[in-house]
Order: sequence, then structure tokens, then C-alpha cells
Amino acid sequence: MLGVSMQTVAVSNQLFGNATEATVFGPFYHEGSPEVPNGGDIAAGAHGQPCWVEGTVTDTDGKPLPGARLEVWENDEDGYYDVQYTDDRVAGRAHVFADENGNYRFWALTPTRYPLPVDGPVGRLLEAAGRSPWRAAHLHFMVTHEGHRRLVTHIFVQGDDLSDVVFAVRESLVLPFDQQSVGTPTPDGRDLGDATWSRVRFDVVLAPEE
Repeated sequence: MLGVSMQTVAVSNQLFGNATEATVFGPFYHEGSPEVPNGGDIAAGAHGQPCWVEGTVTDTDGKPLPGARLEVWENDEDGYYDVQYTDDRVAGRAHVFADENGNYRFWALTPTRYPLPVDGPVGRLLEAAGRSPWRAAHLHFMVTHEGHRRLVTHIFVQGDDLSDVVFAVRESLVLPFDQQSVGTPTPDGRDLGDATWSRVRFDVVLAPEE
């Protein structure tokens, strides 16, 4: 929240060609997430509006990267990650692998804003500085493939409030999450009943490792 983390990211992940921009890791990553198949559901019961996420993983020459691993995690509609609950749930986090053409797809939740915890020194500092504790709505990604630089990034919701306490928003990472009305057919035929849903496309480009 002082901007030091984002400055470190900028120094350590200098832009290379058309590679996707990196942003902060955040404190809520947890190793050992479950694998879901392409088209699977990472929400695993977490509350929120369903969101269909799809895209490709390629190198900077546009070559697909089959088998790229995409680790994904996010908060629920109440603003909490699974690790903030006390019941050992695993929800809103998983990993998928791109298929033979570098394509991936999964169900998640439409991102929602949430505040940083303010019950400690960070909260006191924000209050003293007159700053908001809120993070822009986002979905975390960590994408890896042999021979390529590991990418840690978010995507953000176009049209939402993009003010962000940790300065993580990058224009290239702001994407349209298109709202779908009740009864709109889903890409995989999933029956969502009387629920609305959204969809977003995020094409990932990885820089070479060197």
C-alpha cells in the first residue's frame, strides 16, 4: 500500500515486446490448489455471480504454448478469500492447463471489490493518510511454461471503480466482463437457472525466460 511492491514488480518485470504486463502477487496465494479440467469450475461453491473465462497462452511471436499452467485465485462476493475462513475450505482457487492449441477456459466468479484488513498497522497508516483501503475488483493469474518468464498478474473489470490501494491496475489488464442476462446460453451448455452471468477473454502472452 506504499507502492513499494508495485515498484519492485516494475523493475523486475520490464516489458518485453507484446508480453502481458505483470502486477503484484498479493498475500492470498496458497500452494497446492486443485487442478480442474478445461471448462471446469474454480469457484467450488464460493458465492458470487458466475463468470466464464477463456483465452489463449502464446509466446511473443504468437506461437501457442500447449500445457501452460494457469493458477487462478479470487475472493468471493463478500470480499473474502478461502484462506480467510476458518473451515479449511478450498474455493475460488484452482489451476488449469492450456490444451494442445494453447487455449484455456473455466468458470469462476465475476470479480468484486474488497477492502484490505484495517485492524492493524496498515489500517492505522491508511487512516492517518486519509486513503481508502479498497482494492479494485480483480482475478489473479500466475502463468508458467518451460522456457518462459513466469507471469504474475491480475485482470480488472472495465467500467468498475479502478482506484486501488496497492497501485496494481494497468490499463492493458482492464478488460470487459460482458454481462449476460438470465437464460442466455452458456458456452458449455451449463444450466445456470435464473442466474445472470458474465464472460471475459484474457489472452496471455509470455516473455522468453532469458
